[in-house]
Amino acid sequence: VQLQASGGGLVQPGGSLRLSCEVSVFAFDYYAIGWSRQAPGKERERVSCISSSDDTCYADSVKGRFIISRDNAKNTVYLQMNDLKPEDTAVYYCGKELGDYHTDEYDYWGKGTLVTVSS
Repeated sequence: VQLQASGGGLVQPGGSLRLSCEVSVFAFDYYAIGWSRQAPGKERERVSCISSSDDTCYADSVKGRFIISRDNAKNTVYLQMNDLKPEDTAVYYCGKELGDYHTDEYDYWGKGTLVTVSS
């Protein structure tokens, strides 16, 4: 199993980015996938998740600004990030859950992509 996150970069406050997570796994559509992030000097936190049936979850800090989605034909999960703030600066990781629903039990993580929000 491999997960490849991409789409990070430098963006100004108020801007948008779309992260992608391509997952190499048999029966991708069965698994829940999630995003977490880790800012410098801070603990890793869950950002968002999506189940096999498209149920979603969001951290309070990103609700209303981030949208998670999946394209099972492309084995890819997206994280659309809007109205970005400096506090969103972090390395973003995508992970594969053990099952089809978001239980916060991950068995694989990708290497992460850096998002920097700064003017």
